[in-house]
Amino acid sequence: AYVAGGRCQSAARLEGKVAVITGANTGIGKETARDLARRGARVIVACRDIAKAEAAASEIRAETGNQQVTVRKLDLADTKSIREFAEKFLAEEKELHILINNAGVMLCPYSKTADGFEMHLGVNHLGHFLLTFLLLERLKQSAPARIVNVSSLAHHAGRIRFHDLHGEKSYNRGLAYCHSKLANVLFTRELARRLQGTKVTANALHPGSVHSELVRHSFVMMWLWKIFSFFLKTPWEGAQTSVYCAVAEELESVTGQYFSDCQPAYVSPWGRDDETAKKLWSVSCELLGIQWD
Repeated sequence: AYVAGGRCQSAARLEGKVAVITGANTGIGKETARDLARRGARVIVACRDIAKAEAAASEIRAETGNQQVTVRKLDLADTKSIREFAEKFLAEEKELHILINNAGVMLCPYSKTADGFEMHLGVNHLGHFLLTFLLLERLKQSAPARIVNVSSLAHHAGRIRFHDLHGEKSYNRGLAYCHSKLANVLFTRELARRLQGTKVTANALHPGSVHSELVRHSFVMMWLWKIFSFFLKTPWEGAQTSVYCAVAEELESVTGQYFSDCQPAYVSPWGRDDETAKKLWSVSCELLGIQWD
């Protein structure tokens, strides 16, 4: 491809390591799961669509010879499902070394999650915020550990609209996606700050434009995608930066950064605003009814 970009060069092995990847039944998430499985990790594929996830997991098990690839139900549009997933995970797994918040929705017509959050913000930001909160103790106990948040270059067009977080006053599905991806960057920044000294790192990344099912909500996007697809990455290429952030030895103590093509990348001024990051944190806690100090 013309924009293949970075490759994760690391040969790191992950035997004895446990990884959770959200939305790993398709696209970048599936390729990330395949790569981590190939390195010997125990991989938990956390997805809403169990049938699709099982198909992906059995394909990965067959291809990598790693039988420790399991599927668990997780619907990020429903906090009850997120809590159930975490409860089950914590009962079954004594360790967690890598959490990859990969799942995402894009260009959805206006809709709300089970808890009444605007869908993009609810799934892409709040769902992963809650999941990370619920799994954080386990990550700390297993340190060194890593949290990897899949954001996007689209965060440059995002703003955190505190006066209208759920898009009730005005809604544009393209911008709603951008806002949620900026939220990912700000969450990563504040999370990294709070985790200093714990040996748990948090980094965000832009995977590159990828042929994935994210555009399934938009006919026009699907056509543009097809026309320009020779500029776009395959899911395997798109997964390289996720894998890099999850395994590269040189990132052992790197935290609060944003990567693209396996190297540090430019973050929008809004993504570097600590006040906004702190405010988003407290508003997120309020919306989810949690205390995260």
